[in-house]
Amino acid sequence: MDRWFHIIAHTYGSWLHGDARAFRTRYHREHVEGDYKNPPPPQLHEHERQRSLDLLQQAPVVLQPEWRPIVGAAIRDKLQTLGAQVLCVRMSANHLHLLAKMPDGNIPRLWVGQAKHATFLGKAQGWTAKLWAVRCKVGPVEDRKHQVNVLYYILAHKREGAWTWSFRESPGMAIPGETPQS
Repeated sequence: MDRWFHIIAHTYGSWLHGDARAFRTRYHREHVEGDYKNPPPPQLHEHERQRSLDLLQQAPVVLQPEWRPIVGAAIRDKLQTLGAQVLCVRMSANHLHLLAKMPDGNIPRLWVGQAKHATFLGKAQGWTAKLWAVRCKVGPVEDRKHQVNVLYYILAHKREGAWTWSFRESPGMAIPGETPQS
């Protein structure tokens, strides 16, 4: 069965263990106080952050504005090739958000992994470093209101310098369940 998902992926090194904005350990093995809205005191996890920085194989990736449309469009195109119905995509300096309809189960995570590999086309245009962090966050969309909220949340970041794309930019596309307007 297909369903809608809000997917978030980060560039390499953009959210590290010990990050000042707060962080989570895998499977929540360690309790960490705070979150990005209510971060912990700035120096509380400095030791963990420094250790994470020392373990990086390269500098954290911050995509310059000219790379954002290349990477975002590559993700969108690969997901559509795999059979996803993509409503919108946002690629900012260090993370990607997208709203897409895909088969339920582990398929969204697998498809996003394949789409992340599709961005290696950037190597032909001069990209030389590792681009993506491992894994992505896949959040199922619960209902129509949630879907619309995610859509507007993703598209609102254009004013912050992110590259955005929505289904409305493709000819012949319409929101599922809506009657096209003349």
